[in-house]
Amino acid sequence: MAKKTSTTAAAKTPQPRAARKAKALAIYKNDPWLEPYAAAIDGRHEDVLRKEAELTTHCNSLKDFANAHQYFGLHRVGDWWVFREWAPNATEIYLVGDFSDWKELPEFKLNPAKNGVWELHVPFDRIRHGDLYKMSVHWPGGEGLRIPAYATRVVQDEQTHIFSAQVWEPTPFRWTVEKFIPDTKPLMIYECHIGMAQQKEGVGSYLEFRDKILPRIAADGYNAIQIMAIQEHPYYGSFGYHVSNFYAASSRFGTPEELKSLIDRAHELGIAVIMDIVHSHAVKNENEGLGRLDGSYDLYFYGDHRREHPAWDSLCFDYGKNEVLHFLLSNCKYWLEEYHFDGFRFDGVTSMLYYDHGLGKAFGSYADYYDGNQDTNAIVYLTLANMLIHDVNSHAITIAEEMSGMPGLAIKFKDGGIGFNYRMAMGIPDYWIKTLKERKDEDWHPTSIFWELTNRRSDEKTISYVESHDQALVGDKTVIFRLIDKEMYWHMMVGDTNPMVTRGIALHKMIRLVTASTINGGYLNFMGNEFGHPEWIDFPREGNGWSYKYARRQWDLVDREDLQYKFLNAFDNAMVELISGVYNFQSLGIEKLWEKDDDQVLAFRRGNLVFVFNFSPVHSFSDYGILAPAGKYKVVLSSDAPQFGGFGNIDESVEHLTQFDPLYQPIGKEWLKLYMPARSAQVLRLSRPRTNRSKE
Repeated sequence: MAKKTSTTAAAKTPQPRAARKAKALAIYKNDPWLEPYAAAIDGRHEDVLRKEAELTTHCNSLKDFANAHQYFGLHRVGDWWVFREWAPNATEIYLVGDFSDWKELPEFKLNPAKNGVWELHVPFDRIRHGDLYKMSVHWPGGEGLRIPAYATRVVQDEQTHIFSAQVWEPTPFRWTVEKFIPDTKPLMIYECHIGMAQQKEGVGSYLEFRDKILPRIAADGYNAIQIMAIQEHPYYGSFGYHVSNFYAASSRFGTPEELKSLIDRAHELGIAVIMDIVHSHAVKNENEGLGRLDGSYDLYFYGDHRREHPAWDSLCFDYGKNEVLHFLLSNCKYWLEEYHFDGFRFDGVTSMLYYDHGLGKAFGSYADYYDGNQDTNAIVYLTLANMLIHDVNSHAITIAEEMSGMPGLAIKFKDGGIGFNYRMAMGIPDYWIKTLKERKDEDWHPTSIFWELTNRRSDEKTISYVESHDQALVGDKTVIFRLIDKEMYWHMMVGDTNPMVTRGIALHKMIRLVTASTINGGYLNFMGNEFGHPEWIDFPREGNGWSYKYARRQWDLVDREDLQYKFLNAFDNAMVELISGVYNFQSLGIEKLWEKDDDQVLAFRRGNLVFVFNFSPVHSFSDYGILAPAGKYKVVLSSDAPQFGGFGNIDESVEHLTQFDPLYQPIGKEWLKLYMPARSAQVLRLSRPRTNRSKE
């Protein structure tokens, strides 16, 4: 869901006990401030081990356990169709569909098995590929048509708008790329939505995305895509976050084979494919979803006051049930193996971690993470999910959308963590929004910017970003629209010197560069924001006359040579190429070289690259001195370059030799003197390091 976020908590109120015996888990060594909470952390760790042992009593591993999708649902076994469903509250179940003229026929009546499981065997010739079907479920006091929980294909009738499962038994898809290893050094993510990726006012398809959008992403230099709204959802305007059918790829965009073709093509282009998976809640719909699959209220969800999410109008899974764990863990394995996804961005992790879903909480101290408000069952599930995912694919990527800042989220389980590879740095877009809304340009302080972008747990990798889909939705504003507002509609022609537009383009580039250049894991951009897409996102709904006008991307804007959007895109391309071109850029230390709030100047170094920012709206500086490692520097990227919509005031042909100062000789630093135009950024590469020397 599109959720508001808060900055990561940094307060450390409880004092570590010096006399405490060192714990085996590495999480305490990395952060001794966690020692007072060792009982809770150790307890969660042991809970995971106990649950893993319980689930694998009759099998060798979680990987062997997570095969519910191979047992439940509709499968062809030899000359028979076998169908199974877990529905302990049901009294009778029939399979109905095109093959039965939608009538309850004796030959399609399921037989009860043990542990609430129902089963049916039907000769293969009685059900055909493409047939629509549902379950007719009877329970004490009622009955209803239901879509099976493990349906892998669900379609909507265009006239009636009714959803049904569909028998899907095509010729097996042939993969071109059987095994793919993502490039994560660094990970550069392009967040996208299949349906709204097209220029047309309508719903885009998997194949259109494959043929039209993937080449753009590859040309932009991103090495991963994060796809929203894959799991089937009844309401298009939910952005894919109210899921009804967890094993079905949304049929709005095409067939399962067409999605596989998209993923295969991405892999051919060297692009990893991350799925935005929703296991934090489910749609309330009963006819389409899991709401009352067998008539009961607590089959997959809590049966008490915790059943309904107070903010999202959805249902909350009961992670304490082994059957629910079976369903969700198998779901992770299914998407990895069946579709070759390279990992997941887990949505709404904060909501899962806390009984109160983290709503309205500031998370100002460590105590807020260990005060008994944490849903241990959910924490166990998330940990097991990470263990399973990395067992199925050791190269898989897992990202947590989490805003509370809970320690250990992106630490390996063996070290005492939950096991995600990355956590979303959700405080960063909040910071930029707050800055743009509340501070005048002359009040932008480099000390604050640098602190917010680098204030993170040293042992947990993050995904930094300026804006995701959350900031692009109606009700919020994109960064470019906060900067330029309505002037975008009138003054984006090349050669137009509107001061609002000039300011906006300059700061748009600088904000992205300073965010991307300070990553410790990866960087994310939402589709179209790389060129400053002018329109917000508004999906078809009653309030806009069910219009698709704002549920699309206007690619023609960046393709037109007479518009300034091309400048922002060109800069983004150059920025991504520069950062991606440095192996393990995300792991390089960040050395602050200079920060002066009075001048609004910031400079820092990563490897042989020096990043210099002048945020001042009015002051340009000549021969501005920055203490940097001695040597020769050359500009490799300038936001002021004409091809990026700048004024060309930085001479990129000049080689900058540092100037000796005996005062700083002991630390190997000399003065790097630069010309810094107002509202500009430049990146310089140290090409000839020099040893300490006397004044020449």
